[in-house]
Amino acid sequence: MELSGIHLLLTYQCNFECDHCFVWGSPFQSGTMRLRDIENILRQSQELGAVEWIYFEGGESFLYYPILLKGAQIAADMGFSVGIVSNAYWATDAEDAYVWLEPFAGIVQDLSLSVDAYHGDEDSSVQAQRACTAAERLGIPTSVISIAQPDLAQTTSAVGQLPAGESTIMYRGRAAEKLASQTQHKPWDQFTSCPHEDLREPGRVHVDPFGNVHICQGISLGNLFQTPLREICAMYDSDAHPITGPLLAGGPAELVRHFALRHVESYADACHLCCEARKALRPKFAEILAPDQMYGVFNER
Repeated sequence: MELSGIHLLLTYQCNFECDHCFVWGSPFQSGTMRLRDIENILRQSQELGAVEWIYFEGGESFLYYPILLKGAQIAADMGFSVGIVSNAYWATDAEDAYVWLEPFAGIVQDLSLSVDAYHGDEDSSVQAQRACTAAERLGIPTSVISIAQPDLAQTTSAVGQLPAGESTIMYRGRAAEKLASQTQHKPWDQFTSCPHEDLREPGRVHVDPFGNVHICQGISLGNLFQTPLREICAMYDSDAHPITGPLLAGGPAELVRHFALRHVESYADACHLCCEARKALRPKFAEILAPDQMYGVFNER
């Protein structure tokens, strides 16, 4: 497995509790990277030789601003292209937004801003626009992450593409509990592939504050604080892995069949079925289907 991107989940904490969040971001979440953890992950990423991009995500990455800034500076000094994902809660004023972003000028090659109806109220859109304007003044490239509402995604899917710039919901994490009931369901045995992740050669993985290396959020390939990342990549056998193997053989439906899991007759999408199957399998594969934070359990640490 060769990786070109490493996405650091700097923290599971967030100032919002968005219904569509698949990492269960919340003010009540626990788990935040220390600077020495970031340095460790960056060194291991550099050792792989092919990693080009380092992203800092969350939760909300700007909640730990000094550590985010220092981590981004170190990553840039090591030759990585740097990206950051944020909900722009900090852009409460145009000039203040400029001050928040100024230290990242020349360091960050992509500032991705989450802007949709899940992120607070109308002020959130205004804050995102302030952040975009400040980033433009500083020469920081920006992009927007916007997720359509369930009813909109369902309506437009029958007639064509979603509105420009919007993506459909993936019903995993909190979305599986909060939003799956708001959309049309399909028979469980129709979900015979994973539509969102390349489970053989993912190209990028997420690393959380505890060192878990996620090929998909909540499916860990190992812990790089215990086993070097290069070894995790070298040892990964997608077909032999107890979770990705069945998923590759026949999607979430095969995961259910393979382990003879109890299920209902229909689900919102493949992620919904996969998420429910993995929750049922956690007692059997505690180290792989980890950590608790990815499954909405907030009291692990």
